Amino acid sequence: MLSAAAAATAWLTLRTTRRRYTESALGKTYSAMSVLHDWMALLGVLAIARALLDYAGDPWSALLALTPSLLLTTACHKLTYRHLVGSQREARSVRRVLVVGEPNATDYVVRHLAARTDHDYAVVGTVPVGPGRLECGAPVAARLKAMTPTRPSDDSAAVLTAIGQLDADLVLVIPSPGMAGERLRRLTWTLHDGGTPVAVMPGITEVSTSRVEVASAAGLTLLNIRPPLRRGFQLILKLIVDRVGAALGLLLLAPLFALIAAAIRIEAKGPTFYQQIRHGLDGAPFTMWKFRTMRIDADARKPGLASANENDGLMFKMRRDPRVTRVGRFLRRWSLDELPQLINILRGEMSLVGPRPPLPEEVARYNEVELRRLSVKPGLTGLWQVSGRSDLSWDESIQLDLRYIDNWTLARDINLMARTPRAVVDGRGAY
Repeated sequence: MLSAAAAATAWLTLRTTRRRYTESALGKTYSAMSVLHDWMALLGVLAIARALLDYAGDPWSALLALTPSLLLTTACHKLTYRHLVGSQREARSVRRVLVVGEPNATDYVVRHLAARTDHDYAVVGTVPVGPGRLECGAPVAARLKAMTPTRPSDDSAAVLTAIGQLDADLVLVIPSPGMAGERLRRLTWTLHDGGTPVAVMPGITEVSTSRVEVASAAGLTLLNIRPPLRRGFQLILKLIVDRVGAALGLLLLAPLFALIAAAIRIEAKGPTFYQQIRHGLDGAPFTMWKFRTMRIDADARKPGLASANENDGLMFKMRRDPRVTRVGRFLRRWSLDELPQLINILRGEMSLVGPRPPLPEEVARYNEVELRRLSVKPGLTGLWQVSGRSDLSWDESIQLDLRYIDNWTLARDINLMARTPRAVVDGRGAY
């Protein structure tokens, strides 16, 4: 009993010391991996304590006894995340935000926040800096001069009045030539003295907080942004997981492959597999394998269906493509047609997790931003695949791929693989 109490105390102390119970940490998608990290640290702490106290108990029994803490805490994090996401979508668990900034920048921020539900910021009003009309539709509670006023208290009085009128919980400031330096500093002093927190937007987007480090130089506050992971131990582990996972997958799924092959051949004549040229790492072409889901003349009929394309970008997608067979429709609904790509993963041409592998005609029309998708290997699953697939617009697909590329970690790969089965069952965008 004493050992159990000591282990429980050590677990809570460790989690508290690492700030796992703070408002900013609870409900994050990556929190499940933080539980594993903390649990491994707990084992290390208890192993040291065991050696110092010369405890003679069975270590394997102790390890088994500690396992529920890992499983239960992970489950609690998942439930917390789902609850917070649901609450945010229903506008129940949100922070009431007052945005202060130049009109154009304010329009962009308000619209960007309104377009997504994966955050807790609800804009209740704005305080534009300088002249100009707002197009976002958010209420204008006050307006500040474009340049620093003669009396700094004019800024503070206007913003404090807006906070009171709108019952705002947070002031989000968008720095600009007219709202920076000493002016921003004085406004922050007043807001903090009044008990209102302030957030300052640094002007960078889609950068994970794990890559950002706050620094100071000569009184200037700086944000150091670490480059994306492109080499090192995590990448080596990813390569090992890809090859081992693909080999095991092909071995275990061999009976399913045989059943699918038989169904394809029974319905219509033609090859079981469909091979198509795609582009991979650094734009290198490779032959991608899939189970055939269309009639054998599908490629020849594609130009005649161009006007029926339902995607707004370079991809061709139709919800009811007449070229798709009945078996093919079933395979696509459950993403079974993608399984032969395990062959490409085993050959090192693809990864288990990554962006969607593009076609040559798509790559030929890429701009500089879109070409960045080719800086990593394409994947069997990924952020695009678990976020709606073909239901997403072209711009949304590109942004998801770039977010994955710039913020990649092995922990995020594991998270995406864990989310894939649910995305497959949901079936959104699978056509």
